[in-house]
Amino acid sequence: MQNELPRFMNYSQALKFFNIGSYNTLYKFIEVGLPVVKVGTLKRIDQQAAEEWFAQHIVKND
Repeated sequence: MQNELPRFMNYSQALKFFNIGSYNTLYKFIEVGLPVVKVGTLKRIDQQAAEEWFAQHIVKND
């Protein structure tokens, strides 16, 4: 299945990318370090950076 989202996603697209249903959850991700690209008032989330950030939060079961 091909990813139909753009590389630089708006927040609505990022919800789909992370498979979450709440902007509050996305804002919490940003608070704890999810990178956001900001140009003036434009804010986007880079898919590649998001994948790397998400992978850094993998928890191994003991």
